[in-house]
Amino acid sequence: MQVTFLKRLFLILISNQSNQSLERKDTFGHLSDEELVAKVVAKNDTFLFGILYDRYAKMVYNKCYGFAKSEDEAEDLTQDVFLRLFIKLASFQGRSKFSTWLYSFTYNFCVNYVNRDKGRKMKDQSVPIDDKEYKLAAEVPDKSIYEMKAHKLERALGTLAPEDKSILLLKYQDGASIKDLCILFEIGESAVKMRLKRAKARLVEIYNTLK
Repeated sequence: MQVTFLKRLFLILISNQSNQSLERKDTFGHLSDEELVAKVVAKNDTFLFGILYDRYAKMVYNKCYGFAKSEDEAEDLTQDVFLRLFIKLASFQGRSKFSTWLYSFTYNFCVNYVNRDKGRKMKDQSVPIDDKEYKLAAEVPDKSIYEMKAHKLERALGTLAPEDKSILLLKYQDGASIKDLCILFEIGESAVKMRLKRAKARLVEIYNTLK
């Protein structure tokens, strides 16, 4: 992934802001994510965005790493996510926690990156829900997910389609509610429940084939 001039300039700005005095960081460090976002959007404040960057760079990198082929590619993806985030930050409306919104934002970016040749986007994957199909689909209790062995679960998640993996991690790793998922994926409650049900069923199916 080629680093553009704009990207380099942005990262220099963030680096410079992050190296400013601890006194100024102490002044704004107590602010919540949502308060920081409002201030960043109001003045395009790169210093305050740098505080958000410091809070979430590791989380974003970990999510990007799951889609990347190498650590270098994961770092490039992370930088691209934050560059895009700075541009799109005003679209955060506070209807969910910022951390949950950023998690979804990162996954959308990575899914679009991985599938760019297919022209697919996560939010375009919703399909009409057939009530009969919903009732016939295998129901996987949440307890079954939590009882899975970590090493096998990680391998199974790695095999899932990105869309299935993202909604499961949002729900079970980051604690996103059904309401949060409706907002993040821009689909209705029944569609979210159907996606979760299908994703869990696929995960269990894959998990049970692993040794």
